[in-house]
Amino acid sequence: MPTTIKLTLVPFPNPKTLSPVTLPITSPISRRACSSSRPRILIVKCNNSGQREGSGGNLKDALAGMVDKQVGELLNREENRVLLDGLDKASQRVEMAKKELAEIEKQELEAKQMRDYINQLESQASEVAECQRQILEAGEMVEEAKRSLGLNVDGIEDGDAFLEKESEEIDRNEERVESVKAALISALVGTLAGLPISLTQATSSSELILPLTINFISCALFGVTFRYTIRRDLDNSQLKTGTSAAFGFVKGLAMLGSGPPLELNTGSFLSHAFDGAVYVSENLFLFVFASVGLDYCFKMKLLSPFPIKKSISR
Repeated sequence: MPTTIKLTLVPFPNPKTLSPVTLPITSPISRRACSSSRPRILIVKCNNSGQREGSGGNLKDALAGMVDKQVGELLNREENRVLLDGLDKASQRVEMAKKELAEIEKQELEAKQMRDYINQLESQASEVAECQRQILEAGEMVEEAKRSLGLNVDGIEDGDAFLEKESEEIDRNEERVESVKAALISALVGTLAGLPISLTQATSSSELILPLTINFISCALFGVTFRYTIRRDLDNSQLKTGTSAAFGFVKGLAMLGSGPPLELNTGSFLSHAFDGAVYVSENLFLFVFASVGLDYCFKMKLLSPFPIKKSISR
């Protein structure tokens, strides 16, 4: 039969209420209870109602001893030992897992640092490749400059030989023939273009001989010069116009100079200016027609521009 023992503890400066503690004990109160093989339950209820301090301390010691004894018995049991061994093993596995986790974190940190380092190396590698490409381009430019400089130096040193070689490639006889053809075409076109102007200035047929002859010779010289000036640049209109203007101004001013001398008065200045403008305009008209005729012959392949190579002529 379970027996309840009610004990009273002397309160401490900070009183605490102790909960009831139930302990398995064997009570020798009755023979029937003693003959039973099952352990009895001892219920101890502690209150903080008026006991002395000494008796309270003894009771706590007794209870602590009984609890330690019961705990020791529980720990010494075989099934509890298996649980404790499992608990120890589980704690060891937890420790190992913590160590492995720390090692994994360390490896992840190292891997991250390695990736950052690799990215840095890749960026540096791209910069190095760009620098190498620029160096190669600069080297190619230097080589090209050396080659051009070498060609220029060779051209300067061998200028005479180059001119001799070029002159050998030119067929001199065909060049003379083409120059004569250019002179004749220019002379005929220019003389015909200037014929109306000469007719307005001459009163008889004998007076036409000198201006027509001068126009013929001037236009013939203009045709030869035009061919050697234009060469193969047949689409350069500025060069064509400049050549015609140069001949027109030179011949017109020469005609003005053969007239009466200039006097220091306004009338003489105006007269010479008007005559000069007329003479220059007439000769510009003359040489422009001659240049148009030559250009037409060049484009129609009736006349060959300068120079004519031997390979081309053949």
